[in-house]
Amino acid sequence: MKRYLLLVLLVALATSGYTQNKKGTLHVNQDSRVEKLMKKQRDVYATNSTMNGYRVQIFMEIGNEAIRHAESMKKSFTDAFPELPIYLTYDQPYYRLRVGDFRNRVEAEKYLRLIKPKFSLAFVTADIINPPQKLSPVDLEELMDDEEETWDGFSEE
Repeated sequence: MKRYLLLVLLVALATSGYTQNKKGTLHVNQDSRVEKLMKKQRDVYATNSTMNGYRVQIFMEIGNEAIRHAESMKKSFTDAFPELPIYLTYDQPYYRLRVGDFRNRVEAEKYLRLIKPKFSLAFVTADIINPPQKLSPVDLEELMDDEEETWDGFSEE
């Protein structure tokens, strides 16, 4: 008898859970300052965020004169390619100049083709980058025509 009552009770409880198909509403009362804090947090992450990506390294040197050489290389690069950001870093014992903020290797390789004729030691490397700004896409063919070079980097004669 006890088993029978226990079984009926369990069946009644189990079926009552399935019968509650009504959709309810939830009202949340929150302080208005919470939304302001959440907006500030989103702004901080948007301005200070970094991501995995690629850069083109144009310079790496060790020694006492490395910083002076890096600064002169930085100036000549900025004169030649003002649209690309340039970063001077020191990771013991090397000073490095890396340029650009590229989301993928294909974008970095396109710019490498433009950079390589003037900076022959340039190569693409993985790096932590700043999210690239939304700029108009570079017309690489037009830039190559301005440099009077083909896609292979050889001068047209």
